[in-house]
Amino acid sequence: MTADPLTILYDGACPFCASYVRMARLRATVGQVELVDARSGDPRVGEALAAGLDLDEGMVVLWQGKRYHGVEAVHLLALLSGEGGLGNWVQRWLFGKPRRAALVYPWLVRGRRAWLRLAGRAPIAAGKKSVPSRE
Repeated sequence: MTADPLTILYDGACPFCASYVRMARLRATVGQVELVDARSGDPRVGEALAAGLDLDEGMVVLWQGKRYHGVEAVHLLALLSGEGGLGNWVQRWLFGKPRRAALVYPWLVRGRRAWLRLAGRAPIAAGKKSVPSRE
């Protein structure tokens, strides 16, 4: 276990994203897990944007000093998720292999985008601008 929490930056306005990050059984394997709404003013959101990560194209996972984005993030979460539960089994099957994750994840991003449009919700980028680095 690591002293630093595993942190997930996700779209809190997307019910699918919110359900996914709450479903993964990560605490048993990695310890503390912090969920951060990418629509919030959290400085880590600004840092991800400044690093060129498109939060409308995928969630970001911060773990052990590294940033994982999109398909790499869900692949990591699949590998780290604990055993048990049908939902966990499905996500491990879908995202546990890099090739399969790379095939499936873009469809989930498209589905999220369509849902946001139908629900009348703006993409994350509509409310965020890249935060300049503090040098």
